[in-house]
Amino acid sequence: MRYSDEEAKKALIQLSKIYGYCRISRAQQSIDRQIRNIKGQYPNAIIVQEAYTGTKMDRPEWMKLLKTLSSGDTIVFDSVSRMSRNADEGIETYFELYEKGIHLIFLKEHYIDTSVYAENLKDKIELQGTDEDEIFKGLNNYFRRLAARQIRIAFEMAQKEVDDLHIRTKEGLETARLNGKQIGGVKGKPRIPKMKAHAKEEIVRLSKNFEGTLSDGECIKLIGIHRNTYYKYKKELRLSSP
Repeated sequence: MRYSDEEAKKALIQLSKIYGYCRISRAQQSIDRQIRNIKGQYPNAIIVQEAYTGTKMDRPEWMKLLKTLSSGDTIVFDSVSRMSRNADEGIETYFELYEKGIHLIFLKEHYIDTSVYAENLKDKIELQGTDEDEIFKGLNNYFRRLAARQIRIAFEMAQKEVDDLHIRTKEGLETARLNGKQIGGVKGKPRIPKMKAHAKEEIVRLSKNFEGTLSDGECIKLIGIHRNTYYKYKKELRLSSP
């Protein structure tokens, strides 16, 4: 039985898979936020996750995923910084996967999705009214450089966001100290905790085990709650996580 080109195309789309790649820098961090973000938009995504602290692309689960991919498959990242810790390697990986027919989606940086790159190239070729090899090569090189520059900017912005959080945290601690607020507990005089709901929200926002980048000690100081209360709330948050 022979299939038409359209039927074959539809069959290929049905066989294509969507993967969600999630990575954390430390094993003790929570990866739930990335998974929630991806599943929220792509419920059927196959989640691939790992903790990795290096800067090279030899992550074991990532390497397994690369061997599994087929043309037409999609990888969804919460952010471009999850694809690589290094802009140069990220750019190289981006184009290697694009040229293999893999679609890349970045939830926080949709402007560098491979679909955007492909559409820009397609529109420009149609505007020229030709697909001559030399013209195509020139346009491809131009848009490749443009995409590489945008990817690099996305990496820089992601790093700036982390750096700004550290700066704001230090400034917050210093402001609290200058205003006479006790930073850290006094032995024998445990601090009266803030409202439970608010304290939990702050833990989720600041702790590196959830959505933030701060250590337990830094969180305890900034939130201003007793150490035992902090760990009690943290345990409750972990148990309530999906």
